[in-house]
Amino acid sequence: MARREISPARYVQYCRWALWSLTVIVVSGGAVRLTGSGLGCTDWPNCEEDQFVASLEYHALIEFLNRLFTGVVTVTVVLAVLGSIRRVPRRADLVRWSWGLVAGVAAQVVLGGLLVKTELDPRFTMGHFLLSMVLLWNAVVLMHKATDPTPVVSSRRVRQLSWGAGAIGSVLLVTGTIVTGSGPHSGSDHESVAERLPFVVRDVARIHAVVAICLVLVVVAIWRLSQGSEHAAVNRRAAIVAGLLIVQGAVGYWQYFTGVPVLLVAVHLTLASLAWINLVRLQLATMSQSL
Repeated sequence: MARREISPARYVQYCRWALWSLTVIVVSGGAVRLTGSGLGCTDWPNCEEDQFVASLEYHALIEFLNRLFTGVVTVTVVLAVLGSIRRVPRRADLVRWSWGLVAGVAAQVVLGGLLVKTELDPRFTMGHFLLSMVLLWNAVVLMHKATDPTPVVSSRRVRQLSWGAGAIGSVLLVTGTIVTGSGPHSGSDHESVAERLPFVVRDVARIHAVVAICLVLVVVAIWRLSQGSEHAAVNRRAAIVAGLLIVQGAVGYWQYFTGVPVLLVAVHLTLASLAWINLVRLQLATMSQSL
């Protein structure tokens, strides 16, 4: 029986599903931590030592549902891989980038197990989130390449600024995880939860804020330098990133001065994921050739 061929348009849809499932699981994982459900299931891969399914208890159900959503992510990633193989015409670059998603999800499963076994050690929590951001980067690049974008010729200064924005954005993510790892939301109310990072939240939050301000300034510079119809895509993307960063910064200050309420932290986490996705898209939009 001949294998079913996948059109380029259908494959872009598969990539979109993978990207958004990876985004949703970042938010759902944040919900686990913010509701104190991080040790709702005390074992891995079973919820409990002799029980795969969670009991009808609040924290256990929340963590177990997040684990189940990993299955949705797995399905979308498998579709991305199989689609890259069956896509007509087949492209080796899409196959390589799709397998990157598989490697990342597999690593997340391992990290998730270590996170439970170490009773929510904040260093593993940081690694879990940062690997999620790497996966989002991979998924954005895969979808960008799958759309066969028209090459954009940006000035050398804009390209340099876009790479600088990507580097600063990476630092912003790392400093954000340090603030989180030092803050009050350990992810569980369990007595045996691991200790928080030994940093003063005020100090690391200031560093995080300075990095965020630097990123906004660089993105605004890209926006200013990409005025004109020939750079409309870059200009539009820079405006989106700048807007998201400004809103995210406002939420960050709001949560800091109001005692870090969980709802605002959840909004901040969601905006961080969206800002990162669009920052990667901005960088890709300024490139004159594919990766």
